[in-house]
Amino acid sequence: MDWLTNVLFPGGRLLGIEWSVWKVVGWLGNAVFFSRFVVQWYATEKRRQVVVPSAFWWLSLAGSGLLLSYSIRKRDSVFIFAYAFTWIPYLRNLIIHHRHNQAHLDCPECGAACPPHSNYCFACGTPVRPDADAVKP
Repeated sequence: MDWLTNVLFPGGRLLGIEWSVWKVVGWLGNAVFFSRFVVQWYATEKRRQVVVPSAFWWLSLAGSGLLLSYSIRKRDSVFIFAYAFTWIPYLRNLIIHHRHNQAHLDCPECGAACPPHSNYCFACGTPVRPDADAVKP
């Protein structure tokens, strides 16, 4: 087991890294930021179409916030600039997502959430508006 100790704790440090609270913040930021891709991939595979769930944007916001705080602590201007403005599109997408969820129509047949301008359910084709099947002259 000495070889495992040498691999995991070279120089007496876990993974050879000199750990501190800020190092943990930086690594946590990387882990949270990376996890958003796993969430997006799972949601896409589950629906069999490209999906970007709100959890993706929340993880983006949290991960970039952690990485920004770490970069400010380390006083790394390149790293600071890389994360200083990323919150803007993340927050905007969360606002759009929230508005969309408030205005959606529920399909009476399958219960899927349909965009507010829909006449028919995208999942099953059932009319979601009473006048959807009305013949217009």
